[in-house]
Amino acid sequence: MSHTTSGDGPRQSSLQAPLARVRGAGSAKQGTHHWWMQRVSSIALLPLTIWFIVSLATSAGMTHAEAVAWIGQPFNAVLLLALIALTFQHTASGLQVVIEDYTHNEWAKIALLLLNKGVCWLLGIAAALAVLRIAV
Repeated sequence: MSHTTSGDGPRQSSLQAPLARVRGAGSAKQGTHHWWMQRVSSIALLPLTIWFIVSLATSAGMTHAEAVAWIGQPFNAVLLLALIALTFQHTASGLQVVIEDYTHNEWAKIALLLLNKGVCWLLGIAAALAVLRIAV
């Protein structure tokens, strides 16, 4: 039995408010999680960046061999790897927000998001590999 004559059939969905049509179409919690991850990575990067800057400042004038020995110390290698991982994760996450907010063409947005993640992953892996080759 069709309900098209009573007015609550297929025509009803076209009269729904825009908000009613998009409810249940996706999670609104993704933005909150992304925002929190940005804050957490910022907080974690603060002491790591201070450590790195102080280490560089106090090591001015090191020879290449001394720099390699410094990176080869387990404590320094672990902190460098953490700095690298967090820096590239934070960068990718921040650029993702910029791309999503300012790129209106859907194909361009997808391409830029993939490029952003790919470049950050490749550079992060290359930097981590460089530290590991010296430290191991």
